[in-house]
Amino acid sequence: MSSKSRWATDDDPETEAILAQRKREKEEQRRAKAEKQRQLDEQQAQASASDSQPQDPDTTAPPKKRRRLSNDHNEDQPIPTANNEPNILSFPAQEWGPCRNIANFERLNHIEEGSYGYVSRAKDINTGEVVALKKLKMDNSPDGFPVTGLREIQTLLEARHQNIVYLREVVMGTKMDEVYLVMDFLEHDLKTLLDDMSEPFLPSEIKTILLQVLSGLDFLHDQWIMHRDLKTSNLLLNNRGEVKIADFGMARYYGDPPPKLTQLVVTLWYRSPELLLGAEKYSTEIDMWSIGCIFGELLTKEPLLQGKNEVDQVSKIFALTGPPTQQTWPEFRSLPNAKSLRLPPTSSAPTGTPPLLSRAKFPFLTNAGLHLLSSLLALNPSTRLSTKECLAHRYFREDPRPKPKEMFPTFPSKAGMEKRRRRETPEAPKRGQEAPKLDFASVFGGQSSGDTGEQGAGFTLRLG
Repeated sequence: MSSKSRWATDDDPETEAILAQRKREKEEQRRAKAEKQRQLDEQQAQASASDSQPQDPDTTAPPKKRRRLSNDHNEDQPIPTANNEPNILSFPAQEWGPCRNIANFERLNHIEEGSYGYVSRAKDINTGEVVALKKLKMDNSPDGFPVTGLREIQTLLEARHQNIVYLREVVMGTKMDEVYLVMDFLEHDLKTLLDDMSEPFLPSEIKTILLQVLSGLDFLHDQWIMHRDLKTSNLLLNNRGEVKIADFGMARYYGDPPPKLTQLVVTLWYRSPELLLGAEKYSTEIDMWSIGCIFGELLTKEPLLQGKNEVDQVSKIFALTGPPTQQTWPEFRSLPNAKSLRLPPTSSAPTGTPPLLSRAKFPFLTNAGLHLLSSLLALNPSTRLSTKECLAHRYFREDPRPKPKEMFPTFPSKAGMEKRRRRETPEAPKRGQEAPKLDFASVFGGQSSGDTGEQGAGFTLRLG
């Protein structure tokens, strides 16, 4: 017996009745949908006609939903323009594009040459603003863009602070190896000012300068950046009393624990003893030692430790601070270059942590100031003050208080057309230069090989 399909369309009356019923249901649904659309259109027409009339405050019915037509637009949609093109909203954002050319700047005069670039004073032709142009040196980079330049650009872009020089943009020259950094122009650097001043800064002015330098350096250290070449020639001052840290050619990010880093950093006169003794791991303490040297230079108007070479520099450091002992610097014997150092016998252990420097060299410094200077020039890196500890030091809260920047004296600019009077000062180490093998056996009067002898810093040196 064969069974019929329920969808068969023969003369089965039951099947025909089912199909007819479904057809009627579809027709009813179609008519209901059309009627609903007609009602919506009528309501829309009524709403359009009553837009200019006041609304009935007693109306509590929710607004009717209408079908959005392609020709409709409201305030949430872009309004078509005359060319029937949508007016797309735009938001301010950083634009990507090619660097400007150096032809947009008129160079006025050369300022100075550093280890990693040539600095000039220039004028932006479009705006008329005077800026500082630093042309990066490409001599020692046969393999491409120098890493020192990349670090300087990266660091300056990250270090947006009122006491750090502002990098405006990077521009290109006519050749691919001509790269210029466009920065804010400041009239002075502290080194040139100190050379030309007949008297050193006043105590209140020294505090104003130090507070600004420490504030900028504190920001850098919070961003895990070491400057590694702090000195007075890299501290710029404008005629509004604002101090800014410059020259980030040796700056570098670090971590905790600090990685193995190159030993040959920081200009010799501002280099910490652990670097001179061959430390391979160091941190922000090397910047704090440089701050101590800058502090002493502001007080005396002369660089504090003017060594002729690394051995002479170590001897001058120990002449100022006293030789290291097991109490003042327990770990110094573990440094590579300290193994040859023969310490003299000490009659008495130094007092204080860290030991205070001799007051004879700083007769006009208060007790609080001497403590701050001694804490910055501590031989043991772990006992040096951090930037935050220095900013909170009592030296800055005692009289005389720091002078307001608005009251800071102004000076004739030496970065203008007049020629600078340059003094013989050591340059910053160049990248790729290896640290020399040093023998410190002669620092405290010991004998070493060689025929030449030299007297310096209170110790007899025999340099081989």
